[in-house]
Amino acid sequence: MKILFAGDASNMHNTLARELRRMGHEAIVASDGSRWMNTGRDINLERKPGKLGALNYLMKIRRALPQMTGFDIVEIASPIFLRLKPHRIAKVFDYLKQNNRRMVLSALATDMVYYDACHDGHTFRYSDYMLGNEPSPYVGSSEYIAQQQDNWKEPFMREHSDHILAGIDGAVTCLYEYYAAYKPLLGDRVVYAGLPIDTEALEFRPLNEAPSKVRLFIGIQRDRHVIKGTDRLLAAMKRVHDRYPGITELEVVENLPYDEYIARMRDSHVILDQLYSYTPATNALIAMAQGLVAVSGAEPEYYDLIGETVNKPVINVSPLVEGDIDHKLSWLIEHRDQLPQMARASRAFVEKHNAAHIVAQRYLDFWNSLLQPQE
Repeated sequence: MKILFAGDASNMHNTLARELRRMGHEAIVASDGSRWMNTGRDINLERKPGKLGALNYLMKIRRALPQMTGFDIVEIASPIFLRLKPHRIAKVFDYLKQNNRRMVLSALATDMVYYDACHDGHTFRYSDYMLGNEPSPYVGSSEYIAQQQDNWKEPFMREHSDHILAGIDGAVTCLYEYYAAYKPLLGDRVVYAGLPIDTEALEFRPLNEAPSKVRLFIGIQRDRHVIKGTDRLLAAMKRVHDRYPGITELEVVENLPYDEYIARMRDSHVILDQLYSYTPATNALIAMAQGLVAVSGAEPEYYDLIGETVNKPVINVSPLVEGDIDHKLSWLIEHRDQLPQMARASRAFVEKHNAAHIVAQRYLDFWNSLLQPQE
């Protein structure tokens, strides 16, 4: 099969492409390398700032388009898969649709469908945008304004979203949240595949005994600090460190390239990641594959979706419960003798549910179903 990935986020499409090549398929990634992460890509669509950067970016896309034809599958990274205005993205999308067999959406980031689900009052108990019936700390923050989140309310964004949704043949979701948002809309044309983790490339470094000091790790995205809840996670992390100064160490990193980020987390024991998520996301899963314990989101709906009833290693923290983060971090430190077993369970979980070859096969099965002649 020939697959083109248009756009990427947190190295997801690049990880899939590498695995698909190992499985004998042709896979090409055209992306900006997820900005500062500088992740791998075959066609470099990095955009530099300023008017000259914008002009060069348009030229890059025009030069790349002839290389982006003749594929069995084009998998786009959200409806905003290029760093262009929606009406320009729509023209590229239409070109790709005309010159390839099937168009598939990776539901891997905030888009109109997810935004609507977050605000409908029944899909989620909490989200990036809402905590119960109240706005989250993100709404109205400088991040919210800088990222123009109000644009999702604008007619031109809804028109663009409708155009993309009308043109795709199906969608693949990487988190429970995106599946819950898309399922009522697309029905059988949407599947859950999970996030691919290259477990072969990530060395598992098991603990053989309880550490004398528990090293807590958090990675911050400078422009997504509030939406991810890392502001609250970091504050709790510091409070717990003050409470247990002799047996805790903190590692805080910010906006690191992907490879350096992986290396920096390696010697820690616990990672804090994504407060408002029902699902452990890429950072948590990468850490778990290396033997860290993840403090993140792992709600019952997520475990039900993946069919896991026994091994539930993620320390689920709720943004709705006052003091929940502090309480669960304190428990981990006071029961650090359990970290070796929890580390093994974390690695086993990722190998079972998120190993790249397992996730890639889910994509292949779905793509093949779309390529079959329709009765």
